Amino acid sequence: MEFITAYNLTGVLLGLCTFLIIGIFHPLVIKSEYYFGTRCWWVFLIFGVVGVAAALVVREIFWSSLLSVFAFSSFWGILELFHQRERVRKGWFPKRQK
Repeated sequence: MEFITAYNLTGVLLGLCTFLIIGIFHPLVIKSEYYFGTRCWWVFLIFGVVGVAAALVVREIFWSSLLSVFAFSSFWGILELFHQRERVRKGWFPKRQK
């Protein structure tokens, strides 16, 4: 962290990590809906609540910010699960054969 703060790279690293977290959640939502449907929305809710709680406890701003990005990406995942169900219904994504 000393190198990062010495060269004022905290914002850039935070932006990169935010990009990666959102990039990971996109396929995670698609795969979750494919294998479990919308039944797994509560898992995203639990991750979101735990992430917010952890962000409130962690004192260092960088890690607290990353936990917040993770938490609110989890909350966003709930909404996207239901949107993904509609995309599958419209035929834009494949439906799992049971």
